[in-house]
Amino acid sequence: MGKFKDLFSGHAEDYAEYRPGYPEELYQFVAEQCKNYDIAWDCATGSGQTAIGIAPYFERVFASDASASQVENAFPHENVTYFVSTAYHSGLPAHSIDLVTISQALHWLDFEAFFKEVNRVLRPGGILAAWCYLKPSVNKEMEPLITRYLEEIVGPYWPPEREYVDNGYQSIDFPFDEIDAPEFRASHHWDLERFLGYLNTWSAAKRFHRDKGYSPVDEIRDAMSHLWENPKEEKNVTWPIRMRIGMKK
Repeated sequence: MGKFKDLFSGHAEDYAEYRPGYPEELYQFVAEQCKNYDIAWDCATGSGQTAIGIAPYFERVFASDASASQVENAFPHENVTYFVSTAYHSGLPAHSIDLVTISQALHWLDFEAFFKEVNRVLRPGGILAAWCYLKPSVNKEMEPLITRYLEEIVGPYWPPEREYVDNGYQSIDFPFDEIDAPEFRASHHWDLERFLGYLNTWSAAKRFHRDKGYSPVDEIRDAMSHLWENPKEEKNVTWPIRMRIGMKK
């Protein structure tokens, strides 16, 4: 049985403040694949971005995370019920869920154990949607610096599971009747401090900090400030999103 890897409890407030959300068209696409709209389960909800995103489409959304700290810092919503639970033992009734979502978290899980729980809780014809976002982009001038931060500065501190994100979850054995998903992009207008704050929430950045005693962002702050020019200016930050989505067999 899979073990919970708690990589984010120590900075749940930063995670809630700096992590990007997802585009409305993504939630709409996922909802359109469903046959019923009674109950959805957002697993590994983190701060609740996805739970709130799918909430308008369902009568009720259950949103769980194995980290109590994450749940405590999740965004409240009248249609979302948060609770602490692992991905492998949700406590939800069997065959009760129309949609299971998991965003930017599938790579941390024991796939076999999680898929077993998904199949237990999904109704016949229910849908699982799992997605992740890839490297952020601001403009071509900043591309080499962002790549250096990702690959060289914090690169040695990424856990092995990072490879699943790098290939857009394509190497994961997905035991569902797969549905072709379009490519989505997340987009936010952020100033410099907001962008650097996001870079500092990466699990590899936290490992770097624990090892060296300072934030890895400090190594690129001056160069990034120079390229950004006006730190108060909001620039368009984008992320490609890759999704695996399928129906319960």
